Amino acid sequence: MPSTVVHVAFAGLLGVALLGDEFDTRAIVLVMGCAAVIDLDTLIGIVVPGTHRAALHNVWIVLVPAAALLWDGTIRAESTLRDRWGSYGHRVAWASLAGVFVAHVLFDAFFNGVNLFWPLHDRFYDLSGELLVTDQRGLVQTFVELDAGSLAESTARGTTENTHYRTGFDPTRDEPATAVERIFPIAATGERFVLTVAGLGTVLVRLVEGRRAD
Repeated sequence: MPSTVVHVAFAGLLGVALLGDEFDTRAIVLVMGCAAVIDLDTLIGIVVPGTHRAALHNVWIVLVPAAALLWDGTIRAESTLRDRWGSYGHRVAWASLAGVFVAHVLFDAFFNGVNLFWPLHDRFYDLSGELLVTDQRGLVQTFVELDAGSLAESTARGTTENTHYRTGFDPTRDEPATAVERIFPIAATGERFVLTVAGLGTVLVRLVEGRRAD
């Protein structure tokens, strides 16, 4: 699975792109930090088995604050966020939510799956797959697979009661972990290593440019 380092680097790329003129050290640290916080449900899962990739890896972690931002920015007569932090705060807030959703929740959903609608609906959805064009089958996608009109087991997986994602902190479930190797991945594939270097490198370049401009 993508490590926290990979998620943070991906969020850094998004932050550089979305923050625009509002980019500074504080803003990009907040965007990347919010993306990292989602993996805290690794520790929650130790206390409440099955909630890793569920407690914080769900759509509500983004939709609820997004709805609050929309209400504050478009429905209310005066925006508390804009009054206190101006357009800077508004841009940073939205960029942070984009980092959480795209660079973490969706990224994991398309890599072994997450419990997208927990706790209202307890089911892990694995959107791992591919999109390709062939000369015999035409356009083919396997991200969402159907079986007799409903989601196949390859897409709609188990629940928090019977699903466990191995981590260095919690390598096993309901079994002694003394003899199990605890692995803390940084970049488990070459593609993720390139993404990590690109993301962190891009953020570093922008920070250096900002310091020189000052």
